[in-house]
This record gives sequence, structure tokens and C-alpha cells, in this order.
Amino acid sequence: MPAYRRRAADRRAPRRSQATTAPSEATVSATKRADATKRADATTSLGATTPADTATPSQGPDQTSDLAPATASTGPAPATAPTGPAPQADPDAPDDALLEEAVDPDARWLSAVLHGAFFLLLGSSLARFLIRHSGSAQLPWITALSVVLAVLYVLGPGRDLRPAPRARLPRHTWLCAVVTVWVVLVVLAPSFAWCAVPLFYTGLRTLRPRAAIGLLTLLVILVVVAQLELSGRFDPDLVFAPPAVAAIATGVFIRMERQSARQRRLIDDLIRTRRELAASERREGMLAERQRLSMEIHDTLAQGLSSQQMLLQAAARIWATDPVKARAHVRTAESIAEHNLTEARRFVHDLAPADLAGAGGLDEALRALAARESGDRLTVRVHIDDGSRSPRLPDRVQSALLRIAQGALANVREHSGATTAALTLTLLDDQAVLDVADDGRGFDAAGPPGTAAGVRGHGLPAMRARVGQLGGTLTIESAPGEGAVLSAAIPLETPS
Repeated sequence: MPAYRRRAADRRAPRRSQATTAPSEATVSATKRADATKRADATTSLGATTPADTATPSQGPDQTSDLAPATASTGPAPATAPTGPAPQADPDAPDDALLEEAVDPDARWLSAVLHGAFFLLLGSSLARFLIRHSGSAQLPWITALSVVLAVLYVLGPGRDLRPAPRARLPRHTWLCAVVTVWVVLVVLAPSFAWCAVPLFYTGLRTLRPRAAIGLLTLLVILVVVAQLELSGRFDPDLVFAPPAVAAIATGVFIRMERQSARQRRLIDDLIRTRRELAASERREGMLAERQRLSMEIHDTLAQGLSSQQMLLQAAARIWATDPVKARAHVRTAESIAEHNLTEARRFVHDLAPADLAGAGGLDEALRALAARESGDRLTVRVHIDDGSRSPRLPDRVQSALLRIAQGALANVREHSGATTAALTLTLLDDQAVLDVADDGRGFDAAGPPGTAAGVRGHGLPAMRARVGQLGGTLTIESAPGEGAVLSAAIPLETPS
């Protein structure tokens, strides 16, 4: 048995023995992978959606790892964003209006309470004056000033405690007019002093801190004077109670305002973070799609074009001496071009590989691939070792294994100088393993990445990325003059 076939057989035997003698370990391994997937999905559902980095363990040359989140790319992540139009703002992100809605329910409720309290106190004060001083000469003035105060309060910007860009009067002008009318009313009728309570909060919400403190001092003094005049005698409670209540109310209000400011800052930070996360996810999605496109193009169109080029060049060299063989090369190139065209059409429509579209599945796809790759200089054999069972592999696993086989055979054809290659698909209970062995010149698999023959371009990094996306491993065993064996092992879900 050739050395490359013995190595492939030796690699399969321990796997099958391990799967047969220790099924519990395979179950534990699959369970751990499922738990890790669930934790990742749970993290994504919470809104963080930060993809986990995928590490692809492998042996042999061209060791790479996937460092860019959710991009399946090999090598370190790009330091700069991809070229193209700048990312726009997330259309789903809340705008300023939504921010106001997030913090305004309590403000609207407080506004309604203050306005209702103001008109209730104004009405009760006017009613008290009408009851106790119905024949007073000041009654028309009191009534007129009460109406003016009510109209000013309704029409001014103070009826909404939030900023009003279309207010008819500037806030300070409006508040000055309201306070002036109220002061006149208090001088004429001290019972209107209690209207200072809603004006107290309105001043705090409208004016700057120093101006608000000055207004509050004026209001408290007028309330104390009015209450002393109503009582007709000196009362310590009337002197000290209003300032104490005003101080407590001011402290509570300042506390609420500071807390609201902190909440607004937190909401602003959340909105900004959400927009940045959306932009980052779009960039990562672009990188992931770019990586996917590059792998698909490399594994289909690029390899097909390379095969056609080699066949046509060979036909051109022997056209004069052996036209029959040259025409055979041309027909083979034509067949490859037709197959590539089919792959390109399915690739554009994001469909499965053409070889997997039929009913034969991965087995027939590998046999069709071997038939296409076999020729005068290379013979490709296929062996399916399903362990007396024929499970239906997931579509993603089938597609990945087929693409890996295509890439590996392309490397064998272009770089190894092999005359024989073997595709071996081994289906175990917990994993699917694809071995690609050849009898070519081989290389030093333990050498630095990029020094081995045939290690160039996107072939091996693309294979590692495909295997890493499915939680598998890619290993390479080779030695100079002894061929090479590439093995891709992809875990399968444990049956429940």
C-alpha cells in the first residue's frame, strides 16, 4: 500500500476506535459545543450581539486564526474600515423625539398637576374673596386681575414645562408678567398668596439657579407677609413654616433634576452606543460577506479558470504533433467552463453548489469532482466510509466539505506533482472527516507558514475558515518525498 494511503488509513482507524469505545466523550464534547452556542445566542438576544471570536486549531503550515468577530476571515482583522460609502445612521435607532418620550411621562404628569393646582388655588382664592368681601370696591380689580393672570398662564410658555421653540413670549418675559400680576393680587388680597406654590416650581424649571433663588426668596417673603396680615397677629409658624417648606421643596427638586440629568446622559450614551454597535455590525457584515465571496470565488471560478488555462496551454503545445489529444484537452476545458458557468449562476443566487443540488448528496458530488479532476497526469479515487450507516449531513457541512475537497485537489493538481490522489469521507457518530491524500513531492509540514510548496494564496486559509465556522479542525501531514494528507474534521450534532 502506498505511503500516502497508509497514512490516511492510520488517521481513520484511531477516530473510529475512539468513537466506538468512548461515545460518552463525544457526547460531552458535542454538549459543550451546544452549550457554548446557546450562551452565544443568549448574549446576542440581549442586544449586545457581540460575536465571539472563532479560533481554528490546525497543524501544519499556514497556521491562521480567525481574529475578526463574525467575519470568518483568516489572519488579523483589518485595522481600518473597508472602503466605500460611510455608514449611515441606524434607521432603527431612537431619535431625539423618542428620547423625550423616554423621560417625559413624569414631566407631563408633574406639569398637569402644577397647572391644575395653580388654577384650583386661583379659583379658591377668588371665591374666598367674593364670599368675604362681596361688597368691596376692589372686587372688580381683583376679578379682572384674576382673569388676566389666568389668561397669561394659559397663553404663556409656562403651561408646558419643557422648552417650547414656538412660544409666543420668551419665558423670562412671561414669568415676569405672571409674577407681577400675582404680586399686585397679593397686595390687594393676601388670600392669593397660596398661588405661589405652583409659581415656585415653575420658577425653578424656567430660570437659572441664581435667578430662581431670587424669585423664590421674593415669593416666600410675600407669602409670609400675606399670611401674617390675614392672621392679624404675629405667629412664629407663619414666619418659619413657609421658608422651611420652600427649602425642603427646593432640595427635593434639585435632587430630582440631577437624577433626571444623569438619566438623560445615560440614555444619550445608550443611543450613541447602539448607533456605534449598528455601524460596527454593518462593517463586520460587510467583511464577512467579502470573505464569503472571496472563498466562493476561489473555490469555484478561480480554480475552474486555472484548470482551463492549464488544459488550453497543454493543447496549444501539442496541437501540431497530436491534434487528437489537443482536441480532447479543449473538450475537457469546455466541460469545466460549462460547469463553472453553472456554479457561477447558483453562486449569484446564493444556492448550494451545483454538485449537491441533485439527489446523490455529498457522495455523488465527491465522485463527480474526482471524475472532473482525473486526467492524463492525475487520477483521483473516492472512498466513502460510512460505518454501515448513511446519515444525512447538514447542508452546511456538505457544502463545506465539498469546497474543501475542491480546494485541496486544486492544490494537488497545481503544486504537488502527484499522479494519484484519494478522497476519503469517513462518517463517525460525532463527526464527519474528509481526508485528501496524494503521492506528490510533499513538503515540510512543520516548517514556517508560507515556506511549504503549494502554500500560497487563499486556499488553505479559506479551508481553515470554512472548518472553523463549523467548529472543526484542519490538519496537514506531509514530509518531503512522501506526499501529503490533508484532513478536515467537522463535528456533528449528537442525536437526542
